[in-house]
Amino acid sequence: MASAVAFQEAIPPAVRQDGANRLWLEQIVRSQRGGLSCLPFQLGLDEQSYAELIRTYFPALATQTSAGQGSLAHECSELREDLLEMRRDEWEELRDLLLGSRRGDAPEEIWIASIVAAACLGGDHLWRDLGLESRQQLHDLLTHNFPSLAARNVRNMRWKKFFYKQLCEQEGGYVCRSPSCEQCPTYHDCFGEEV
Repeated sequence: MASAVAFQEAIPPAVRQDGANRLWLEQIVRSQRGGLSCLPFQLGLDEQSYAELIRTYFPALATQTSAGQGSLAHECSELREDLLEMRRDEWEELRDLLLGSRRGDAPEEIWIASIVAAACLGGDHLWRDLGLESRQQLHDLLTHNFPSLAARNVRNMRWKKFFYKQLCEQEGGYVCRSPSCEQCPTYHDCFGEEV
């Protein structure tokens, strides 16, 4: 796994001052490269978007490929990419949900929406599937990039559950099991402590 110093040096000086998104993207890329997330090598981005993200923030990593990570890491990345492709419709719905509440028109918001949507397909808490350090870090990322959507999570529901509940309320194909959260037998799964 690349050290924080190597990542810092890989970022052009003009971009280092870009702010919070750069820090979150650095954490996500570093975690993926270290096998600490559920994301495939390209983070759930298409080839062009991934190349642009790397060129913008991490040009020293531009020649790195998933094959260069070692055979097990390469196999895991390919499997994760295959799983993402099988659930592409679901990924698109999640991505569209996020993009519908983006703060502005920065390309980072599009990248982050795509990455978060890919991580939603993982099996752990969303902050872990992204490779972030805490749920608070995820909250800050979502509030910064998708403020109106994040503001709707007034009861501090777990983020993946919250996103799928939003899709359910938009009359998507995702069905909530109970007419109200208070009556639901899996209430703790949505609102319980994340450890």
